[in-house]
Amino acid sequence: MTVDIVEAVDLDTGGRWLAAAVASQLRRALRARGLATLALPGGRTPTSFITALGQQPLDWAPVVITLTDERFVPVADPLSNETMVRSALGGTPAAARLVGLRGRAATPEEAAAEAEGALAAARVPPLDVVVLGLGTDGHTASLFPGGDRLAEALSLDCRAIVLPMRAPGVAEPRLTLSAAALKGAAARFLLISGAEKRRTLQRALEDGPAEEMPIRAILRASGSLTVVAADA
Repeated sequence: MTVDIVEAVDLDTGGRWLAAAVASQLRRALRARGLATLALPGGRTPTSFITALGQQPLDWAPVVITLTDERFVPVADPLSNETMVRSALGGTPAAARLVGLRGRAATPEEAAAEAEGALAAARVPPLDVVVLGLGTDGHTASLFPGGDRLAEALSLDCRAIVLPMRAPGVAEPRLTLSAAALKGAAARFLLISGAEKRRTLQRALEDGPAEEMPIRAILRASGSLTVVAADA
């Protein structure tokens, strides 16, 4: 994979650049097939980017948005990635369809199956655009080192789009898109902030197993990845 790095002085600046780039890719997909699909990350780092994305001039009605991963918590919980994304997007792209991963299922396994069905009904995959984050342990989405379903999630033969994931040191069970679904996106972006995440990325670019640093599964895919690296 070709890795291109865009430097930004801070997350607000990087977020605005990334929002414009993502919107451009979505417009391209809309022109090509009348539908655009997008997977967004959770956590705190992407909040300013997602807010800037919601302000982009775009025909949002044919856009399907989902999440790269989700905590197995109620959607109303402050830890919910879906709640964060809805709040950060604001009212501008209200016409877009957001397909969450959590739903109301009783178990992570049931939630994964329900989310997969909902995504298929929304014609996902394929993904036109995916935006990823990076943990200092090398995880991306909820592909964690030591995760109980990590081998399956990273496998080239994985047919699942959404998998439950439990991992040491991770408080809640997670739901995550598989590596195959993430790698299959037409345009891939990675948003990182700070010196520690830069060091993590450099380690991930070195030789080593993807099970040790799951972001390597994305970095080693064919095609290109654009990294937006903010100083803070």
